[in-house]
This record gives sequence, C-alpha cells and structure tokens, in this order.
Amino acid sequence: MNIRFPTTSETFPESVQKLPAALRTNTRLRLIASLIGVIVAVLAVWIIVRLIMGPAAPAHPPPPVKVAAVQQSNVTVVEHTLGTVIANATVQVTARVDGQMLAATFKEGDIVHAGQLIFRLDPRPFTAALSQAQAALAKDQAMLLSSQNDRKRYDTLFKAGAASSQQRDQADAAAKGFVASVQADRAAVDMAKLNLAYSQIRSPIDGKTGPILIQPGNLVVANGTAPLVTITQIQPVKISFSLPQSDLPRIQERQRTGALTASVDTHSASGKPLNANVDFVGNAVSNTTGTIELRATFANEDMSLVPGQLIDVSVALNDLHGALVVPREAVNVGPNGRYVYAVRDGNAMLQPVDVLFDNGATIAISGKQLKRGDKVITDGQLRVIPGKPVAISGGAAHKAP
Repeated sequence: MNIRFPTTSETFPESVQKLPAALRTNTRLRLIASLIGVIVAVLAVWIIVRLIMGPAAPAHPPPPVKVAAVQQSNVTVVEHTLGTVIANATVQVTARVDGQMLAATFKEGDIVHAGQLIFRLDPRPFTAALSQAQAALAKDQAMLLSSQNDRKRYDTLFKAGAASSQQRDQADAAAKGFVASVQADRAAVDMAKLNLAYSQIRSPIDGKTGPILIQPGNLVVANGTAPLVTITQIQPVKISFSLPQSDLPRIQERQRTGALTASVDTHSASGKPLNANVDFVGNAVSNTTGTIELRATFANEDMSLVPGQLIDVSVALNDLHGALVVPREAVNVGPNGRYVYAVRDGNAMLQPVDVLFDNGATIAISGKQLKRGDKVITDGQLRVIPGKPVAISGGAAHKAP
C-alpha cells in the first residue's frame, strides 16, 4: 500500500493559505491555525445540532399522589342481600254453610282480630232447622219416657205370670230404640246450632283484610272455591333471604353461639334499621342458585313491613379482630391479585394483599409487609412506577375509619 503524505500547504484550508508567507512557512503557527479551525468547525456543528434538536427535555418530576394511613381495628363481616317479607299466616275466608250474605261488618283494609264478626248470613233457615231439631228431640224424649214406663209394667206382669217373655222383650227393645232416637235428635240439635253459628262468619286470625270478593246480597256456597276475603297476618312478619353456600360454615357457627342476627333497612325517616335473630336456616341448598334460605321474625309494630315487599337485609357472619383497614381506593387489582402501593422513604412500593372484607367504603386486608401506620396511596396510582419516588399531595389525605 502506498501512502502519500502531503508535503505542501495544499491540504490546509484556503483561509490558512491566504495567511502571509512567513506564517505559512512556520510549522508551529500552521499547527495552531489548524487546531483553531477544527475547534470552530466542531462548535459550528454543535450549534447546528442544538438548533435542530431543540433544548434538552427536563427530567420528569415525581407523580403527585394522595395517601392514607393503614388503620387497625375490629371489623364485623356483614353480608348484604335482598329479602322478601312473608306473612306468618294468610287465610282465605269462605262460608261453611249455604246462604245469602246480609252484611260485611268491616271495611276493606281494616285490621281485624281472631273471633271478630266479619260477615253475616241470613240466619232464618238455620233458626228454623234448629227449632225443628229441638221439636223432634222433645217428641222422642216423651216417647222414651212412655216406653220406659211400659217396660217397667211388662217386667212386673212377667214376674206375676200375666205377660209373656215376648211382650217383655218387645217393651225393652222399644225403650232402647227411643234412647237411640233421643241421642240422634240431640246430635241434630247440636248440628243445627252449629249451622246457625256458621251464619256468622268470624275472623280466624289477627290480620289485615284485603278486598271483599263477594259483596253482600249474593248467595254464598259452603266451602266455595272463591273466598269471601283474604286476611293476612302482618304482626309479626318474617323476612326470607338467601346467602351463598360458601357462607354456610360461618352461618352454622354463628347460629350455635346465638349471634346470628339479621338487620333490615326500611328506608324510613328515622333511618334506624330493624334487628332480629335468625330463627330458621333451610335444610337444603338450592341446586339452581347455590344458596340457602334463612328467615328472621320481626314484630313489625309500626306495620312498615308489608308481605311481598322486597327489602335490603344485612347479616353479621364473622368478627375480624385487629384487622388492617384501608380505604377502598387504596386496593388495586393486578395480574397477580390484589395489591396496594405503600410509600416508604418517598418511594412507592408494591405490596400484595389479601382482601378479608369489603364493605364498599373500607377494606379489611392482610399483608405480610404492611403494618399499622403505613402510608398507602389512595389517588394517583396510574402514574406510579413501583420503586420510584412519588410526591405526596398537600391536600387532605383519605382516612380509613
């Protein structure tokens, strides 16, 4: 390879060649001039690049976040569900005898009590039947007395040899026959009295009446398919609700200790929920819904609960002692499960947690690396990078109760 080194000033920039001859013939001066030219060229290139690329982007500041302190408290695990109000008893009142309805002694929607008169049927046919039965009884009682006297006489005559044994036996049989007739007549009198009593229809239970379905003036049929009125017991009432079968162990445990209670929200002006013990747990889990039925009895003193009404029910199933509690906003969901961001030394640290109970406002959690007083991020998580700094906002932080 042939390498040719320049020996003249042809390789120097034109600006250098224009220098005076004395300067161009001085090697040291030529070297200094070349260095200056290189520096000027590099500086020009740097200026051009700066103009094209613009100013350097500033470093990103830490994202602002809001935090709350991890609290520790006793938490009651409450299951919320929808319940239905059920009447303790519902009776369809029908007539037990045929007759014409004369009057209804109540207004539709009235509260009636057991034994209270609610309908009156025409009693005259039943009064007449009773009189007839009483007359037949009196007649047979008179015949019984006569036959008994005849039997005594034939007994005396038979002993004296003045009457045959056949005559005595016939007199005895006649007396016994009238005894049976009197008994039948007494039963007929009792039945007539019962039918007369049935002409007055009384309420079998305490409850609230519905609409009158057969109005006065109509003929009613004994034990007809159409009821006269329906009476529903509303004091007390039951609340029926269902819980998932996964809650069954806790339900059974609370029931054994007598602490299984239900609370219903009537959304009344007072805002006070009603509480009662659960007195019934179903004997089978539904194979269609995977739930089990529970019931609780409420006195319903103010009659705010109406059968068929849907109502919000809460059931306390467990007590968590000394659980860690954070606001609901602090818990996030990731591909590996639930987690929170804990702020330590100004950096956001991702901490996996297990959710023990969520009441919609706060969450009871358990985490190996969390403790009471730790700060967890409740707002601004989208810009947080695990292990990187964060700036705690100056606003009021959320507080877990």
